[in-house]
Amino acid sequence: MENETEGRRERLRFWLTIGLGAILTGVVAALVLLLARANDNYDRSLGWQAHSLEVISQTRSLDAALARAEAALGRFAVGLQKEDGRVYQQQWGLSQQYLTLLQRNVRDNPKQAALVKKLTDELSRRGEQLGDAALSANYRQTVAAISKYNAAGHDAALIRIDRLLSDLIRNERTILTERNRVAASDRANLNQAILLFSLLGAAAAIIAIAATVSLVRAEGERRVARREQFFEADRAMLLEAAVEDRTVELAEANDALRSEMNEREAAEAQLRQAQKMEAVGQLTGGIAHDFNNMLAVVVGGLELAQRLVVTAPEKALRHMNNAMDGANRAADLTRRLLAFARSEPARPEIMVVDECIAGFAELIERTIGDRIALTLDLKAGGLACWIDRQQFENALLNLAVNARDAMDGHGLLTIRTLHDDREKAAALAVQVIDTGCGMSAEVLERVFDPFYTTKPAGQGTGLGMSQVFAFCRQSDGEVQISSTEGEGTSVAMLFPVARPEVASLSQADAGGDTAEAAPAEALSILVVEDDKRVLAATVDAVEELGHNAVACANPLDAERLVEGRLAEGGFDLILSDVLMPELTGPEMVAQLKQRWPELSVLFLTGYAGDASEIAAFGDHDVLRKPFTLSALDLAIRRSGEARSEGQRLAS
Repeated sequence: MENETEGRRERLRFWLTIGLGAILTGVVAALVLLLARANDNYDRSLGWQAHSLEVISQTRSLDAALARAEAALGRFAVGLQKEDGRVYQQQWGLSQQYLTLLQRNVRDNPKQAALVKKLTDELSRRGEQLGDAALSANYRQTVAAISKYNAAGHDAALIRIDRLLSDLIRNERTILTERNRVAASDRANLNQAILLFSLLGAAAAIIAIAATVSLVRAEGERRVARREQFFEADRAMLLEAAVEDRTVELAEANDALRSEMNEREAAEAQLRQAQKMEAVGQLTGGIAHDFNNMLAVVVGGLELAQRLVVTAPEKALRHMNNAMDGANRAADLTRRLLAFARSEPARPEIMVVDECIAGFAELIERTIGDRIALTLDLKAGGLACWIDRQQFENALLNLAVNARDAMDGHGLLTIRTLHDDREKAAALAVQVIDTGCGMSAEVLERVFDPFYTTKPAGQGTGLGMSQVFAFCRQSDGEVQISSTEGEGTSVAMLFPVARPEVASLSQADAGGDTAEAAPAEALSILVVEDDKRVLAATVDAVEELGHNAVACANPLDAERLVEGRLAEGGFDLILSDVLMPELTGPEMVAQLKQRWPELSVLFLTGYAGDASEIAAFGDHDVLRKPFTLSALDLAIRRSGEARSEGQRLAS
C-alpha cells in the first residue's frame, strides 16, 4: 500500500516537474519574443521620428528657398542685375527640388499629400506670376517688372502658400508628437522586457514554488469560480435589463431635445429675418436722407447754372462747381458703403500720418463748428503707415462728427498721435478725445454693431463706427474705445508703422507715375455702353482727352464694328461696360478675343459685385463709375502701355 502511494507521489512529482519545465520554457520563449518585438518597435519608431523631422526640414527649406527666390526677383526687378536673375532661377529651382522630395516623403499620409498637392498647384501659379515679372526684368522693362512684382507681392496666393506650409509643419509636428510618444512607449516596453528577462532567473524559483502551491489550490479555486460564474450570470441578466430601460429613457430624452432644437432654430430664423428687415429699413432711411440732400445740391446747382449761363457765367460756374461737389459727395458715400461691405478694395499708400491730420484739420474745424475747440497733439513725427488716405480721412471725420454730437455743439476735441518707443515704433495710435456726455456700458457694448445708432431716425445710418472698425481691420490694425458717462470718450485707431523698404518702394512707384504723365498719343477707341446718356458722356470724355471715339450702343454690334475698322488700322482700345442686356462685357470680350487675341480692353463698371469677379475680367483693367477725366486718362494710359510697341489690331 505504501509503495503504491509512493508511486503515485513519484508520478505526481514527475508530472509536476514536466509541467514546471514546460512553463519555464514557455516563459523564456515569450520573453525572447517580447524583447525582439520591443526592439523592432523601437527601431521603427526612431525611423518614423527621423521621417517626420525630414519632412519638417524639407518644408522649412522650401519656405526659405521661396523667400530667397522672391527677394532675388525683387532685386532683379529694381536693379536689373543678371546675377540677381540667376539667383532667382537657382533658388526657384531649389524650391522645386524640395517640393519633389516633399511629395515623395508624404505619399504615406493622404492628408499631408493633399496639402502638398494644393501647395504644388499654388506654387505653379506663383511661378507663372513671378516668371512674368522676371521676363519683364530680363527685357529691362523696369516699370513693368516692378508693377508685376508688386502685384505678385500683394496676391492672396502668398497667404495661401504660407498657410499651406504652416499646415504642413503643424500636421507633421502633431504626427511627430504622437511618434515621440510611441517611441517613448516602445523604449519603456523594451526596458521592461530587458528587466523581465534579467529577473527571469529569480522568478523561476518563485514560479516553481507557486506552481506547486497552485496545483493544490486549483481544485478549490475551480469550485469557487463555478459558484461565482453562476452569480455573475444572474447579475449580468439584471444589468442587461437595467441597460435596456435606461436606453429607452435616453431615446425619449433625445427625441424631446431634437424637437426643442428644431423649435429654437425656427425661432432664431424668424428673429434673424426680423433683424435683417429692421437693418434694411434703417439703412434705407439714412441713405435716402443723405442722397436726397446731395441730389438737391446737384439738381439745384444745375438748374441755376442753366438760367445764369448766359447772363452771369461766373455765378453759373459757381453753381456747376457746387453740383459737381454734391455729385462727388454722393460717389464718396457710395464708396464708403462699398468699403464697409468689403465690396470695394482699399487703395493703400504710404502716408505720413501727422501731415495728413494737419492738412485735414481745416475741414474738421468747419464740420464741428466754431463752438468746439480743436487741439492737435501730434507726436508721431515723420512716421508713415500703409493705409487708404481717403478711408482714413473718412474715419477721422466720422469720429469728429460723433464727438461733436456727443458734446452738443460745444466743448474740446483733441486729436493726438502716439507711437510705441519700446518696440521701435512698430505701432502708431491716432486718438480722438472729446469732453462730451460719454456712453453707458450698454451703448459701449454695441457701438461697433452695423446700423446701430443712438441718433433720431433719419439723422444717421449707424454705419459710422462700423466703417471705422472695418477700415482699421482692413489696414491690419485695430480700434479701441473707452468712455465714462459725464466725462467724455476716447477712441484710438492703431496702425502698424510702414517698413522702410515699403516706403522706399512706394516713393519709387510715385516717381515712376510722375515720369509717365507725359501727353499720350491719340488712340482709336471703341466705346461699348447700353445706356445712351452714359455712352454719350463717355464718348465726349474720350474725345476731350484727344482720342478718336466710336460709339456702340449694343454689344452684339461690336464684332461688326471691329471687323469694319480693320481697313483703317483697327482699334487701339475697347472701353466696355460690364452689365449689359443680351451680352455682358466679359462675354463680348471673350468672343472678340477668339478672333483678335491681341485686343486691349478697359472695363467700366458701376456695379459693386462685379469688381470682385476677377476671373471674369481676366488681366484687363477695371475703372469704377463714376470717374473723373483724370482717372479715365490714367486708365487709358495704363491700358495703352500693356500693348506691344507698334502693335495694332489686325486680322
